[in-house]
Amino acid sequence: MQLCAVIEDLYMFNEAGDLPARIRAAAAAGLKKVEFHMWNQVDLDAVAAALQETGVQLKSITVGPRVGCVDRSKTDFIVEALERTIVACRRLGATDMVIAGGPALKDASAAEQHDAMVHNLKHLAPVAAAAGMRLLLEPLNTRVDHPGFFMASAIEGLDIVEAVNHPAVRLLYDAYHAAVMGEDHRQILQRAHLIGYVQVADTNGRHEPGTGSIAWATWLADLKAAGYTGDIGLEYRPSNGTLASLQRTREVFGIAGAAA
Repeated sequence: MQLCAVIEDLYMFNEAGDLPARIRAAAAAGLKKVEFHMWNQVDLDAVAAALQETGVQLKSITVGPRVGCVDRSKTDFIVEALERTIVACRRLGATDMVIAGGPALKDASAAEQHDAMVHNLKHLAPVAAAAGMRLLLEPLNTRVDHPGFFMASAIEGLDIVEAVNHPAVRLLYDAYHAAVMGEDHRQILQRAHLIGYVQVADTNGRHEPGTGSIAWATWLADLKAAGYTGDIGLEYRPSNGTLASLQRTREVFGIAGAAA
């Protein structure tokens, strides 16, 4: 497992400056992978240059302009957004694209929105697959960070991925969001084969691992036992500077700096 820094605003390496500067700072800290959210709001030429200069790999970006997938009437719009994001991925060397449910619809039931997500992702999956890329479906907690959003449960996310039944669609399992929602980590890992990527932050402020209530040693042992061998995304807000938080994370996960 390699650590991957989320360098979006409010997260890691913000002290360094703009996105290209954050990429260089991540490389200097021994990280080989980064990710950020909104590709359509940054200077892609400058980002591409920083990635090439440092040899850092871009893990993922968010489908943008940012779209949810709970509205069956917007399938064509969502597919177009995906196609534009694929172009950006090719330019920057990313192969994964993140998508969430989005704001819940007031005039549709939970079952209708669930079915709409399955419908839309079935249309998106072959487009991503044809480009050699993956879609990562991310549940977002509604208790703290995303009130009013649809699909706050990793279990429901797994149900949707299972219903789509396409290798180009996998779950993004965010330990922080799941913990905030009170979900059972081991129940989620019963379908680890549907998990494409994992992100971490601790409870009590969304800071680095070791600052909250998640039992990381047990959590990580369960993750490995379930067969997950992918990267670990660090989507947290450093409590006391990025480098100090990174050192703490490496210690909590037992990862040497040179291997991270």
